[in-house]
Amino acid sequence: MSTYLIARVKIHDRAGYSNYIAGFMQVLSRFNAKLLSVEESPELLEGTWDVTRTVLIEFPTKSEARAWYNSREYQDLAKHRLTAAEADIVLVQGREMESA
Repeated sequence: MSTYLIARVKIHDRAGYSNYIAGFMQVLSRFNAKLLSVEESPELLEGTWDVTRTVLIEFPTKSEARAWYNSREYQDLAKHRLTAAEADIVLVQGREMESA
């Protein structure tokens, strides 16, 4: 069952964050994932959304999502993000569609 990673990111150093972006797709592509959305201006329907970037990534399974996140390659790259931004990152399970 698919698992989705949702990241809400507050970027405070765009130049530093660009180092993270520069290597992101190369690392992500090794883990059978799909980058579904990177949004800097989402349409707010309700509440507050005080972040500068929202990211949605699909993984085939939760174990593959964790393998990517915990990989040495990603953790080395994430050091750039950690110095340039704050983030809330969660994994959520997809659902099987019920037949009518």
